[in-house]
Amino acid sequence: MKLDRFSGNPILSPNPDNSWESLVTCNPGVIFDNGTFWMLYRAAGNDEEHVIRLGLAKSTDGFHFERVSDLPVFGPSEEGPDGGCIEDPRIIKMGDTFYITYAYRAFHPGRYWTFPHDEILYPDADVYDPAAWKKNIGNTGLAMTRDFRHFRRLGRITSPVLDDRDVIIFPEKVNGQFVMMHRPKQYVGREYGVEFPSIWLKFSDDMLDWESKPSKLLITGIKGGWEEKIGGAAPPILTDEGWLVLYHGVAKGGFAHYSVGAMLLDRENPLKVLARLPEPILEPAEPYECCGFYDGCVFPTGNVVVDGTLYVYYGAADKYVGVATCKLQDLLDELLSFKKV
Repeated sequence: MKLDRFSGNPILSPNPDNSWESLVTCNPGVIFDNGTFWMLYRAAGNDEEHVIRLGLAKSTDGFHFERVSDLPVFGPSEEGPDGGCIEDPRIIKMGDTFYITYAYRAFHPGRYWTFPHDEILYPDADVYDPAAWKKNIGNTGLAMTRDFRHFRRLGRITSPVLDDRDVIIFPEKVNGQFVMMHRPKQYVGREYGVEFPSIWLKFSDDMLDWESKPSKLLITGIKGGWEEKIGGAAPPILTDEGWLVLYHGVAKGGFAHYSVGAMLLDRENPLKVLARLPEPILEPAEPYECCGFYDGCVFPTGNVVVDGTLYVYYGAADKYVGVATCKLQDLLDELLSFKKV
């Protein structure tokens, strides 16, 4: 099955009136709370450094969003490890607090679309500088808020020597533990038993302590397929059938299209994959998905379920925000048809 794109896509586009979001608006984290869809979106202007911040928008129907402010609500710190960029938020709610995982770099990334694939701008560094600065490694931080206006940075939750992004915390504890999905790029080779960057899970007694226990492999890419390189997409959704998890897949080692896949994990043991669809549920096809700063890219970072409908929010071509939907049960039925015996 395929997701149905909203006919009014893109639902968010760069705003030429605001310099900080005049070039890029993409990769949104979205959550539905008390009748409102809240969206934190990645934004950047036309500066050479390509400083990346988060803007805020809201909606009552999940399709028509209005910006809440002409200013970003969260951005790189003037002092601290996340001084280069803040990007790709994923949002969950526990208790009365929203928790946001976000990717960051110590140094601004530059206009990455002008560089060879997967390369970014590097600072002038001393030989003794830590790798996170010297190599401008992509780390992941955690922030908390109750109103999407005031944020508290809780710090880095990934290893400082790993390029570890697409980090998502499950919205509920599993067997009394927090669960993290992550994609460390360096976990490749015979030592790790995988040929391509893969999706791993970690378990923790505390939301900030993820180094006490080793990562466990969840799924890896499939050579030659649409999902050769993979990474987590949006927060898992707990259903009666298990955890519904969307993820992105990239063909041919990362030099081709980004598409969206789906899998179902066991409710009590999320390391157990109950089903995984062989084909993507969303592929780049529309002009706003095929022409931008990464052509041919649909990159989901937010999903919510309201009245039985699954809304999937995604970055399109690293420039726009789109949304696509389906009936949640239809997707679950499709997954169950591929359930492992």
